[in-house]
Amino acid sequence: MGRAKKSTRKFEKNHLKDTLERRKDFAKVKQRYQVKAKKKAKKAGEDGGGRAGSDKDATGDAEANGAGAGPFGDMSVEDFFQGGFEIPGEKDRKANRTKKKNVGSGTGKRKRIELDDGDDGSSVTSLEGVAASTTSGSESGAEDDFDKHKGDLNALAEKDPEFYNFLKENDEELLDFAENNKAGSVAEGEDTPKKKRKKLREDAVPDDEDGDEAEVTAAMVEKWGVALTENNSLRAMRQVVLAFRAAAHVNEDDGKEYKYTISDPDVYHNLLVLTLKHVPEVLNHHLPAKETHSGKVHVPTESKKYQTLIPLLKSHTSSILHLLTTLSDASTLKLTLSSLLPLIPYIFSFKKLLRGLVRTVVNIWSDPPCPEATRITAFLVIRRIAVIGDSGLKEATLKVAYEGLVKGSRVTTVHTMQGVNLMKNSATELWGLDQMVGYTTGFNFVRQLAIHLRASITNNSKESYKTVYNWQYIHSLDFWSRVLSAHCDPLKEAQTAKESLLRPLVYPVVQVTLGAMRLIPTAQYFPLRFQLTRALLRISCATGTYIPLAPALIEVLSSTEMRKKPKSSTLKPLDFSTAIRAPKSYLRTRVYQDGLGDQVVELLGDFFVLWAKSIAFPELVLPVTVMLKRWLREVSGSSAKSKAEKSKSGNRNGKVNAAVGLLVQKLEANAKWVEERRAKVDFALSDRAGVEGFLREEEWEKTPLGAFVVGQRKSREERERLIEEGRREEGRKREEVGRADSNGEGRGTDQANEWSGEGESGDDDH
Repeated sequence: MGRAKKSTRKFEKNHLKDTLERRKDFAKVKQRYQVKAKKKAKKAGEDGGGRAGSDKDATGDAEANGAGAGPFGDMSVEDFFQGGFEIPGEKDRKANRTKKKNVGSGTGKRKRIELDDGDDGSSVTSLEGVAASTTSGSESGAEDDFDKHKGDLNALAEKDPEFYNFLKENDEELLDFAENNKAGSVAEGEDTPKKKRKKLREDAVPDDEDGDEAEVTAAMVEKWGVALTENNSLRAMRQVVLAFRAAAHVNEDDGKEYKYTISDPDVYHNLLVLTLKHVPEVLNHHLPAKETHSGKVHVPTESKKYQTLIPLLKSHTSSILHLLTTLSDASTLKLTLSSLLPLIPYIFSFKKLLRGLVRTVVNIWSDPPCPEATRITAFLVIRRIAVIGDSGLKEATLKVAYEGLVKGSRVTTVHTMQGVNLMKNSATELWGLDQMVGYTTGFNFVRQLAIHLRASITNNSKESYKTVYNWQYIHSLDFWSRVLSAHCDPLKEAQTAKESLLRPLVYPVVQVTLGAMRLIPTAQYFPLRFQLTRALLRISCATGTYIPLAPALIEVLSSTEMRKKPKSSTLKPLDFSTAIRAPKSYLRTRVYQDGLGDQVVELLGDFFVLWAKSIAFPELVLPVTVMLKRWLREVSGSSAKSKAEKSKSGNRNGKVNAAVGLLVQKLEANAKWVEERRAKVDFALSDRAGVEGFLREEEWEKTPLGAFVVGQRKSREERERLIEEGRREEGRKREEVGRADSNGEGRGTDQANEWSGEGESGDDDH
C-alpha cells in the first residue's frame, strides 16, 4: 500500500475531526426529520381516507384521488410535506404565516429530500449546507411560534377584552411570552444539549437596554441579598451587576440606557455594599480559585461556566473602574478597592481591562489628598497583581507604579511628606517580588536619571539645572536608595545563600547621587545636599558599602556661609527635612548658619558611627579631624595676629563652633578606643577574616562615638516631637478660627436677609 498524498495527510490533520463531527450532527438532524416526515405522512394518510406506507404509495393515492382530495388534491407528497398541515377553512386567515413558514422550512426540507434521493451524503459541502439550512429552518419555526402566539393574544383581546385584561393583571408573563423567549435564548447554542439549555437560559446575561427602565427599591436589594448569601444565585448576581452598572453611572448624561434606575440614596448605598461584598463570594463559590504556596492563583478559565461569565466579569470590573474615578467618600473608596482583591484572579485574561485597572488604582495610591488607609488598600491591590501576574505584567505594574510615585511627589510640603514616604516605602516592596524584573526596570530608570544629570552638566543654559534640582528627581534617588537598602542587606543575602540581583545597581545609584549633590555647590542648595547625603548613608548602612561622604560635608563648613559673621534675623528655623532650596532671605542669617552647623555635625556623626568598630577607624578619621581643627581655629579667630583682626575674623557663632569641637573630641576618643583594642590582636593585616571579625561582638552604641550619636538622636527626636505638637496645635487653632468666621458670616447673612425682608414688607405696606 502506497503512502498517502500530501493533501490527504493535510486534510486528516486539520479537517478530518471537524468533518466527522459535522457528519454526525447531520445524521442526527436527518434522522429527526425522517421520523417527523413519517409521522406527518401517517397522519395525512388517515385524514385522506388511506394509509401511506411509503412515498410511492402516497404519491399513487394522490394521483388516483386527485379530484376528490379536496384542497389537497393538486398537491404532490413533497409539496404536502413542505407546506405543513392546514385547515382549509382557515387558509385565508393564516396566509401570511404559512407563506413565511414555507419560505423558511421549504429550503431546508428540499435539501434534505435531495440528499435522500441521491448518494450517501459523503460530500462535505452538502453536509455544511444541510446544517445551515436546518439552523435557519429551526429559527424561522421559532419565530413562527412567537407570531402565532401574538396573533392569538390579539384575537383574544378583540373577542373577550375582559378576560384579556384579567390575564394582563394576573399573568403578565403569558402576554410577554415572545419577548421573554427571545431574551432567554441568547445563551442557547446550536449544539447545546436539551438538559443544559434551561440552565444556560437562566444564566444568560439579560440585555439592559430591552424594555423600560426599572426603579431599584429596597425590597429588590433585600431580595437579591438573600439570593446571593443563601443560594449563591447566578441569576441574582447578574441582576445585581446590571443594577450596579446603573449605580456607577448615576447622574451621568452619557446617552446610554440602563435596565435599572436609582434615585434613593439609601438604596444606592445598600446596593453598592451588597455588590462589592457578595459578588466576589458568589464567583468564588461557582469558580473556586486555588492559590499555591508561591502565591500563584489558578482559576478554571477553560470551563464552560467561566466562558458564560466572561461578559459579566467585564461589565462588573468596568463598572468598578468607573466608580473609582468618581468616588470621593474615603470609606466607600476603600470598600471598592477591597472588593477588587478577590476579583483579580478572574480578570487576568482581559489584558486591556487589567492595564486600565492598574493605572486607576495607582492614581489613587499616588494621590496626596487620599487618606492613608485608602492608599494602603490601593497598594495591596497593586501588590496582588504583581504577585500573581507573569513577568510581563509585573514589569508593566512596576513601570506604572514608578510613574505614579514620581507624579505624586511633585509637590512636597510638611503635610504631604508623610504620604510621599508611604509611597516610597510601599513601592520598595514591589521591587523585591521578582528581582530579575526589578533589576531590568531599575536599571532603565537609573539610566534615565543619569541621562538627565549628564544633559544638565553639558548644557550651559541657566535653566538646565532645574531638570535635576527638583523634588521629583530627589525623591527618585531617595527611592532607589530605599530599594537597595531593603533588598541588598547582607543578612538577607546570607539567609538566601546568594547575592541579591539588585546589588549591581548600588554603584550607578551612588555615582548619580554624588554627581547631583555637587552640580551646583552654592549655599542656597545645601538642603538638597543634605537630602542626598541621607540617601547615601542609608545605602552605606544597609549594604556595608563605604561611600566617601565626609568631603561633601566639609565643603559646607568651608563655604563663606559658615566662615563669615551672620546677620541677625527673626525668621523661623528652616525645616531641612522638607526643603531642597533655601530662600534668599535666609542666606547669611544666624538662623540659617545654626541650621547648617547642626546638619553637618549630625551627618558627620552618622557617617563615622557606621565605621566606629572598624579596625581602620583611626586612619579614616585622621584627615577629617585635622580639617575640622583647622576650621575651628579660623572661625574662632585664634589664628589672627592682632586683636583687631581677631575681632573682625570668624563667624562669632559659639553654638556651632562648640558643636563641631565636641564632635572632634568624640572622634578622637573613638579612634583612641579602637587603637587600644587593635594593639591586642594577634592576626596580621592580610588575615581578612580576622580583620572583618574585629570588634564584631561589641555594640556600636557602647563605643564613645556611638554613645554621643545616640544622645544626639534622642534630643533631636524630642525636639521634632515638640515642633510637631506645636504645628498640630496651630492647625487646630486655625480650624477653629475658620469655623468661627464661617459661623459669623452665616449669622451676618441671616441678619442681612432679615433686614432685607423687613424692608420689602415695609415697601409693600407703603
